[in-house]
Amino acid sequence: MEIFRTISEMQEWSDNIHQKGDRICLVPTMGYFHEGHLSLMEKGKKFCADLVVSLFVNPTQFGENEDLDSYPANIERDISLAEKKGVTIIFMPDKREIYPCRFQTYVELTELPTHLCGLSRPVHFRGVATIVTKLFNIVKPDVAVFGLKDFQQIQIIRRMVKDLNYNIEIVGCPIVREDDGLAMSSRNAYLSTEQRQSALCLSKALKKVEEIITTGETNANSIKKELEGYIESFPFTKIDYISLCDSETLEEINDLKALHSLLIALAVYVGQTRLIDNIIINPAQ
Repeated sequence: MEIFRTISEMQEWSDNIHQKGDRICLVPTMGYFHEGHLSLMEKGKKFCADLVVSLFVNPTQFGENEDLDSYPANIERDISLAEKKGVTIIFMPDKREIYPCRFQTYVELTELPTHLCGLSRPVHFRGVATIVTKLFNIVKPDVAVFGLKDFQQIQIIRRMVKDLNYNIEIVGCPIVREDDGLAMSSRNAYLSTEQRQSALCLSKALKKVEEIITTGETNANSIKKELEGYIESFPFTKIDYISLCDSETLEEINDLKALHSLLIALAVYVGQTRLIDNIIINPAQ
């Protein structure tokens, strides 16, 4: 495994791989690997022999008073774990390499970011779209693998790839959970022991909404109110949003009767830690 820190060496390596007729898979990350990240790497190796993992905490996707400066990191551990998973290249650039002096060009979508996390994090998806575009231009992957825990993010990337005519296959991988159901996240490290128990409200609420829908309830507002009371019964919790929406457009749905692909997405603060989770179900079944 090699570690590249500059754009030029990353691009040169990618060009050489493609000249040989081989394919490249990219797994973009911000580091502090957990089993979710490692599952993306395992998936990526199934698509391409050459696997690139980017390790870059992207400042442009953090808003004011968010956790950019305190985002968890353990680079030595990340490198060791990546090597054990058969990663070919770790691309680990400096912030100034990606955003040089006088940088002023961003990628922004007009519709998908106006829902869910985009409402409370208005600059987030502009930053995500920009860094992913840059990584695509630098690494030049044939396949890119993302986790479905941030469903809005992968929908935005799929739309961007289509709109900008990238010839890149976008692969989404299922959420990886702890034994008790908590979705794995680097930010779980922020939680105290008591908060960790309250964080289970997200996965439990998603199970609860499935049960509610199987009873025949189709009114989204009624379901949201029940979920709101349930989540707020856990200590340390503050709801950012509860959304029942079309999984393609991310637009809120009032009546679930005719919908075949419903995204139930949650964002909840547990203490100061913002956690997200989701499931997709077919309420018409």
